[in-house]
Amino acid sequence: MQVIYEDNHIIIVNKAPGEIVQGDKTGDKPLCEIVKEWIKEKYNKPGNVFLGVAHRLDRPVAGLVVFAKTSKALTRLNEMFRNGDVHKTYWAITANAPAECEATLTHYISTVEKNNKSYASLVPKKDTKEARLHYKLIASSDRYHLLEVNLLTGRKHQIRVQLSAIGCPIKGDLKYGAKRSNPDGSISLLSRRVQFIHPVSKIPVDVTAPVPDDNLWKVLEKNVDTNK
Repeated sequence: MQVIYEDNHIIIVNKAPGEIVQGDKTGDKPLCEIVKEWIKEKYNKPGNVFLGVAHRLDRPVAGLVVFAKTSKALTRLNEMFRNGDVHKTYWAITANAPAECEATLTHYISTVEKNNKSYASLVPKKDTKEARLHYKLIASSDRYHLLEVNLLTGRKHQIRVQLSAIGCPIKGDLKYGAKRSNPDGSISLLSRRVQFIHPVSKIPVDVTAPVPDDNLWKVLEKNVDTNK
């Protein structure tokens, strides 16, 4: 587990692909329990450790997850996430380049729990919710493209289904149209950056996750720097 930021009220960790943030029917040990144990050991805390889950990442996604270490921080973080006061930036690798280098996408998303899959429509339908994101093509290699994505709403599998809807499924994401899986079962989507005003101290928090230890990620990251 890699801690990116920590203070008395919050802790931000870099989630590995394949980890679950909260417990589910698989019974696998969730990241929240791993973080609790880490805090308990680091600070030699007796009894139970409080840790609040303010948001989640899909299991095959890597990157930043924000947890609350106090109930005060959790209540305020929950409200901030609901109100869009936490700004999340993602990096996504796609095999296809989008038709436009930069655009805001609006779809209407429905989710079928039976197969744990979301579906995007260009027009509102029964039981759909509006989903908006802004993307920008920021780097390319000989075969792949790196998109920077800013979420404007928070819907289940939103980035995955919206990019798929424009013909740019995320590398490794078989559920949403990728042609082949990644060797480690991940999808090439990274929760890259999180920005918000601290819920208690009111200081700006701005943290960035490193890219996964993978040659393609490193090449694309270098190309971003080259383009600047």
